[in-house]
Amino acid sequence: MPALEGSLLDPAFQKKLEGLSLAARRPFAGQMKGEKRSTKRGTSIEFADYREYTPGDDLRYVDWNTAARLGKMFLKMFVEEEDLFLALLIDSSKSMDFGDPVKLQFAVRVAAALGYIGLSNYDRVSVQPFAASAGAPMPTGRGKTSVFPFLRYLEKIKADGETNISTSLRRFAATARSRGLAVVISDLMDPQWQEGLKPLISRGFQVAVVHVLSEDELEPKLTGDLRIIDSETGHQREMSVNAQLLARYQQTLGQFCSEVEGFCNRYGIDYVRVSTATPFEDLVLRILRKEGLVR
Repeated sequence: MPALEGSLLDPAFQKKLEGLSLAARRPFAGQMKGEKRSTKRGTSIEFADYREYTPGDDLRYVDWNTAARLGKMFLKMFVEEEDLFLALLIDSSKSMDFGDPVKLQFAVRVAAALGYIGLSNYDRVSVQPFAASAGAPMPTGRGKTSVFPFLRYLEKIKADGETNISTSLRRFAATARSRGLAVVISDLMDPQWQEGLKPLISRGFQVAVVHVLSEDELEPKLTGDLRIIDSETGHQREMSVNAQLLARYQQTLGQFCSEVEGFCNRYGIDYVRVSTATPFEDLVLRILRKEGLVR
């Protein structure tokens, strides 16, 4: 499929993505035929079980060899393949408008790759940006005809407003009509981030967190007397940055990342922490596969 002009995904990378699929750890009930195992029994080529024939059943699925041997008719049952629902929940708050490359740009490219994999496998894909509140979602798309509208939608997402992960994700969980895989792509710069992830779990989603941080956050090079300005609130603070302060910062950041990873492990959430300096194709083709988010 040709890429859009200025597309987030070039044609060569799209070809690589078409060989992947999203990894669901358990079956979800889908709406249409797709590539994922359903909770239903249907008529795909993968055998699942037998059940005894009852009048009105389709005779095409009778195992006549078993019937001749046992004197009873049994129906072959198969695992039905259905589509997976993928919800891409992208933090579009002002704190994501930071770094080189900008965290939001990196997050959007991650979403583009995951969504393209889903659409290529006829999964249903939806996008929900969020900041102080949930933005207008992209209508759920399915199949390759949805790729262009999907990429156009992603390219229009802008960083604005304060972060409110708790309210935004709770509202999404309460209003979602389908369960499936929910991927939260965020820097998690919100004290209430845990309260945003819990409703997704309670609603029955398989949850994954892609924790995006810039190299300037992971390894700050600031020194001297500085005025630090909060990008979301505008709050300012004067401080002198020296080696001791940077060491304390690194310790605090490490504790924060460990807290997030520990929380995700406890609640069965897939967790991937990534720097925006990570080569993008390496992230998708190696790291996300290693972490089990795609296969």
